Amino acid sequence: MSRSGPQFNGLRLERVRASKQFAGEGFINTYPASALREHGDRPSLVDFMFRGKAERVPSRPLPSLDPRPAWTRRVQSGLRATWLGHSTVLLEIDGRRVLTDPVWGLRASPFPFLGPKRFQPVPVEINALPPLDAIVISHDHYDHLDYVSIRALAALNVPFVTSLGVGARLEAWGVPPERIIELDWWESTTVVNGLTITAAPSHHFSGRSLSDRNSTLWSSFVMRGERHAVFFSGDTGLSPLFTEIGQRLGPFDLVMIEVGAFHPSWGNVHLGPDNALQAWAQLGSGRFLPVHWATFNLAMHPWAEPAEVLYAKSPEGLVMPLLGEPFEPTYAESVQPWWRKLVEEQHKHPLLQVASKPSR
Repeated sequence: MSRSGPQFNGLRLERVRASKQFAGEGFINTYPASALREHGDRPSLVDFMFRGKAERVPSRPLPSLDPRPAWTRRVQSGLRATWLGHSTVLLEIDGRRVLTDPVWGLRASPFPFLGPKRFQPVPVEINALPPLDAIVISHDHYDHLDYVSIRALAALNVPFVTSLGVGARLEAWGVPPERIIELDWWESTTVVNGLTITAAPSHHFSGRSLSDRNSTLWSSFVMRGERHAVFFSGDTGLSPLFTEIGQRLGPFDLVMIEVGAFHPSWGNVHLGPDNALQAWAQLGSGRFLPVHWATFNLAMHPWAEPAEVLYAKSPEGLVMPLLGEPFEPTYAESVQPWWRKLVEEQHKHPLLQVASKPSR
């Protein structure tokens, strides 16, 4: 590849060039952007800086739970999930544990002093996690691939499963190459007996600078144990791919789909709550856990809007736990709109400043 970015050589370079999604200068989506749903003008830098800024973050920390006591208890159904913020979820699936897109860093940015800042701390530190069997990284954007987190997790004897090309970044950050598994779409790996992870299509993009756009692949993932299966969307726009994923890799017991950081003009690369509901319907199975919200200010909509839209649609099968609240999809009860109290406080006292100060 001629553009700057992760350096590929040997077998990694051969696999990148052989991918059906690679088009000489970078990876591409299956469908052109013009074929997918998007409308309206793209927001400007001024929009990001000023429009609706007061409502994009809560006025105080969101309610959360310490999941550690629950993690010591048996998973009765065989499948339990704990949402730790944004797209970071600890899955306990048929006796195995998988961590998705681990982000403990303070900013989703290349700069430690500038860029989207976390407004909600992670309920537990990395060193408090139970033993892991795999770590899944969907793509290389800063709010999914976090240097601080990877450096800490690299010390663990755990395999990293990621999209084609992203392994070069992990290796450069200290993850031993023998513990990195890169997958192209529809490829699978059995990381440990009884746990198979499959990369599936998504409609997004990649890159961590102006010069390396689409130099690595982006994916959704399916984690399948001996009795249960979980779908994780990563970041994606709405496309017919969800139907194919459901047909080829389903049925699912749980689907974790991104719902936040959306805008009408981003419809080909981010879902938002309405499109997420359509994606869920296309997948055809599973309880729905919304992710990719309530952690960073990455768009112009109010922080709780994704939750409110989903709750208003009131689809049967939606699960919206507190941060750090372990739940088993089999026993999940009806949604309690826990976010509304904070929204009401914010409307009554609009001058309140953000009180959440992550301890990092």
